[in-house]
Amino acid sequence: MALKIDPWSFPDPVEAGDASAGDRIVLAGGCFWCTEAVYAQLDGVLSVRPGYAGGSPETADYKTVCRGDTGHAEVVEVVYDPARVGLGQILKIFFSIAHDPTQVNRQGGDVGTQYRSAIFHANEAQRRIAEAYIRQIDAAGIFDDPVATRLEPLDRFYVAEDYHHDYAARNPDQDYIRAAALPKVAKLRKVHPDKLKDQP
Repeated sequence: MALKIDPWSFPDPVEAGDASAGDRIVLAGGCFWCTEAVYAQLDGVLSVRPGYAGGSPETADYKTVCRGDTGHAEVVEVVYDPARVGLGQILKIFFSIAHDPTQVNRQGGDVGTQYRSAIFHANEAQRRIAEAYIRQIDAAGIFDDPVATRLEPLDRFYVAEDYHHDYAARNPDQDYIRAAALPKVAKLRKVHPDKLKDQP
């Protein structure tokens, strides 16, 4: 991700959200192990579930989605307390920390439509807020390339298989987690120490 500004200066969205946006959002930012690991750290986030969105129920399983031809994306469902963290801050972390929003159908070495950058909006408020933030980011020239994040209506969220849940936390020494997920968690902790859950 080629940021033209330092991550501490990444802007808050001008249109930050309202009550009609709800208390959950479904985000696709590459491998769901990585995005789950980031949002699990964020204060005000009540739960994060990996899953699939954008395709049909018949093909909503890991092995089939990995073929890259089902229409699904690997996603996380982020449930949050709007009194503690708003949709605007959830999206700020999405664009600045959780993944590279300028890559098309890939995140690093993970290639395919299942790794696309997308926001699956459940209502008009979510769509409007996300669209306005993308325009804001592009207009400010924050990245070397334009934001490629797609806005897709959420038809249904399919929960991933049990072994994907809390994967990074349970497998911190796995090579992929060390290379892809843990640096994002470290960046979140460094840039936004005031937004983290209390550590046990």
